Amino acid sequence: MQDNAGTGGHVPVMLERVLELLGPALRGPEPVVVDANLGLGGHSEALLAAYPDLRLIGIDRDPFAIDFAGRRLSPYKERTTLVHASSGDLAEVLAHAGHTTVDGALFDLGVSSPQLDEAERGFAYSYDAPLDMRMDTEQELTAERVVNTYPAAELTRILRDYGEERFAPRVAGLIIKERAKEAITSTKRLADIVREAIPAATRRTGGNPAKRTFQALRIEVNAELTALEAALPAALDALTLGGRVVVLSYHSLEDRLTKQALTARTRDTSPPGLPVPLPAHQPRFRLLTRGAELPSEEELARNPRAASARLRAAERIRVDD
Repeated sequence: MQDNAGTGGHVPVMLERVLELLGPALRGPEPVVVDANLGLGGHSEALLAAYPDLRLIGIDRDPFAIDFAGRRLSPYKERTTLVHASSGDLAEVLAHAGHTTVDGALFDLGVSSPQLDEAERGFAYSYDAPLDMRMDTEQELTAERVVNTYPAAELTRILRDYGEERFAPRVAGLIIKERAKEAITSTKRLADIVREAIPAATRRTGGNPAKRTFQALRIEVNAELTALEAALPAALDALTLGGRVVVLSYHSLEDRLTKQALTARTRDTSPPGLPVPLPAHQPRFRLLTRGAELPSEEELARNPRAASARLRAAERIRVDD
């Protein structure tokens, strides 16, 4: 959901490729698409404009996103249903909207520019702000609570698993030591603690040493990977024959989960050695991308925040009997 220039110059990531991949699934009568990470609504707006009969269900856990996208998509309000919810609730959202099947599903993962650029949201280590990091500002869990209440072992696990921080025990240990003196409540203080915990030789390479810690905390606070683990299989289950899913991820953990979910659905699971594949074990999906596609040079020139984007897509080719 890496949007450029905040709300003003929003540039949806890899938009042309998203439209190209979803297009063949949306040519029937009254197609339905679920945008599981609505954000500022750029992808949804383009889809609604391109397909006059399209019905769109947009999901986002950020109330600001629902409000902004609602205004942006107001010309299409008769064809849109926007829901304030986690993408992990996708199956329930579809059921409540009366759509047990959809023709297309879009996942634009990650954090949006308004979340990064508004200091008070506490997502960025480049601003001194309260340690918040909530996408859903109505939830209770914040980064401040994680940093100040989680035990050392749990902090270490989060930093290692979600931030891929190789110095996770050192960072967690210094956080525990510093919070005993005074609660850690600001992004600047946390970034300074992380910097102090990382060995000097490592600090000189690889950008800001706080990046991995802030990513890990954001994923924990918003249960991002848990939501994806629930939402992507639910979307795949809901796709009609010929339906397509497109996933844009922005770090290796998201991309790995996406790859695993799509690979599991595109593999023949017949027992080895059989002369004829068993129909019940034939793949229900086929991959539309070879590996993860990257943004073009032209895309990066327009939208530098697309640099970390990885796109994968698949199509349903069989339905269960």
